[in-house]
Amino acid sequence: MTLAHIHLLLNHWPIIGAFVGLFLFLVALFANSDDLKQTSLAFFTLIALLAIPTYFSGDVANEVLKLSTPLPKELVGAHQGAALLSLIFMEITGAVAFLGLWQFSRMSRPAPHPVARWNSAIVLLLSIVTVVLMTITGNTGGAIRHPEIFSGENAASAVGAIGSKIVPAVSHFVTGSSRWVWPILETLHFLGLILIVAAIGALNLRLLGFVKDLPVAPLHRLLPWGIAGLVINIITGILFFIGMPFFYAWNPLFHLKMASVVVAGSILVLFHCSSAFRSWAKLGPGEDPPAFAKFIAASSLFLWLVIIVLGRYLPLTQESLQ
Repeated sequence: MTLAHIHLLLNHWPIIGAFVGLFLFLVALFANSDDLKQTSLAFFTLIALLAIPTYFSGDVANEVLKLSTPLPKELVGAHQGAALLSLIFMEITGAVAFLGLWQFSRMSRPAPHPVARWNSAIVLLLSIVTVVLMTITGNTGGAIRHPEIFSGENAASAVGAIGSKIVPAVSHFVTGSSRWVWPILETLHFLGLILIVAAIGALNLRLLGFVKDLPVAPLHRLLPWGIAGLVINIITGILFFIGMPFFYAWNPLFHLKMASVVVAGSILVLFHCSSAFRSWAKLGPGEDPPAFAKFIAASSLFLWLVIIVLGRYLPLTQESLQ
């Protein structure tokens, strides 16, 4: 299996997931079910995480196809452009859904309307746009895989054309507009890591039994700072990749890092930022969390450490791959 095969394995999940998430969210709204709404918000956030390595692996698949199958540039450009727009809206949808999901974890007990109406309205609107963009991305991707069925003219879309213009513009902004852009992005990326380690790390250490004199709830209230750090790192990470895709796309450590980000982010979504955390948040000074909470905390700490180490070694391994 090559890195190109990874894209073939991943590319259907964000598309299907966007449809499933929208369906669940609509059912939750009509049924007025907070449990189902929480499930759909978590689902949107998880799909947003999965969409990141899916987009990144597409660059490798594109290079492999160039070597084996001659394809019209407008066909590939339309797919890349639509994929970028889909990624942007999927990440925004996931971020807003994450904000709504956070409302569930901070409630001491179930409330009649734990999620603000404006949040639900924005998630609904963004998810509809995302589904449309994902559909276009899937169609243009199908055209690449089956060029004997689709012609470049039919597959190319206005959305893809717009997106294909964004890619070189962003790449130029990151690497060619000013020598200060990349260092500033690096600084922001490092700041995001600090926020993640400080907020998420402190909470996980308390769950592991350290600083037991502190209750869990105040540390849990710091979690939005860690979420903000994760958002900063996702934005800067995407900009890094668009700026220099060749630097990352063929490095196995980068894809291992992305897999770790997805798993660590999933732990954050499913356990730290949902109603599952309510019982753990009630732990007072001196109280010990259950063994499962310690396992989750240890796994989260380990994964974030792996992410930091892999990020540090990316430039070193890139030199050896050249």
